[in-house]
Amino acid sequence: MPSRRGFLAGLLASSVTPTATWADVGAPAYLSAGKDALGLFVMAGLSAAGEVLFRHPLPDRGHAASAHPTRPEAVAFARRPGRFADVIDCRSGAQLARLVPPEGHHFYGHGVFSPEGEVLYTTENDYTRGAGVIGVWNAGDYRRIGQFSSGGIGPHEMLLRRDAPGLVVANGGIETHPESGRAKLNIPFMRPNLSYLSLSGEIQHQMELPADLHKNSIRHIAVRSDGAVGFAMQWQGDLGADVPIVGLHQPGSAPRLMAEDDPRLRNLNGYGGSIAFSGDETALAVTSPRGGVVQVMDCTSGALQAEHALSDVCGLAPLKDGFLVSTGTGIMAQIGTEVTTLTQAPLAWDNHLIALSSAASAPRQP
Repeated sequence: MPSRRGFLAGLLASSVTPTATWADVGAPAYLSAGKDALGLFVMAGLSAAGEVLFRHPLPDRGHAASAHPTRPEAVAFARRPGRFADVIDCRSGAQLARLVPPEGHHFYGHGVFSPEGEVLYTTENDYTRGAGVIGVWNAGDYRRIGQFSSGGIGPHEMLLRRDAPGLVVANGGIETHPESGRAKLNIPFMRPNLSYLSLSGEIQHQMELPADLHKNSIRHIAVRSDGAVGFAMQWQGDLGADVPIVGLHQPGSAPRLMAEDDPRLRNLNGYGGSIAFSGDETALAVTSPRGGVVQVMDCTSGALQAEHALSDVCGLAPLKDGFLVSTGTGIMAQIGTEVTTLTQAPLAWDNHLIALSSAASAPRQP
């Protein structure tokens, strides 16, 4: 008969080590790339009030990040045409892996985990062919395990669908090559689209803009709980043109362009930086660092409800009452009926605020 000590030792040996969760790092609400006062690039975890909880150094300028749905791990992506994506243990700050795309590819600054967190998908440019690619990585050891077409050129932001299993990809339509810097090589012929893909890469739906808007690069997206996709565009045509910058789309239907007859659209200066639905999903907001404004639009009527001036504003995420925004001047602010500054950090915030709360608690795909 085993001794009590032997029984306890066996029990401990057979027990399963608890899996770390986001609660183990203080349940940060947001991730954002930024630059500190010394000019060093970082990715930071933020509280719901916009306070910095942790930061991780990056080798160059970051763009956006993706949070694992359960483990306290985040992937910080390089700004185009960067070739790094750092996988970070947000408990220790340790770098778990550095993803490098295949030769002839670079990252576009965005990626997303599969619903169960087993796979990471990354948007990439195969600049040797001028083609958009989705890289596929094993999220256990972060080995590359495949790739497939993004359905267009210049895939930028990509998110999980919420109405069906799959991905939605904003193909901006702009061909680039790192040897040309950030030059845009095909503006007269660009064809942006939204591509709805299965998790294995089959194209299920595609949406293209009307021909007269083919220079409106679809860059950033937000997904509503019913599957509707809000998209923000960046106009590549003549400056000063009156063009819509925000749209709403559901697979199988024509795109709905928001506030397209409102003259205040000119204040966006042809540039949508980030887009998000409000917490109650009744409104859609867009930021413009070039215009220095945040515009809020009603999802039902499509009308422009409110406009707020804020210098160098770009990051955007939903709050229960309104939106959280970040600026290149270090401000985190709440947008409601007015702008309320929450924090002023010694960091110049980069393009995007990634909401971990929704990433970690979003309902699983059907």
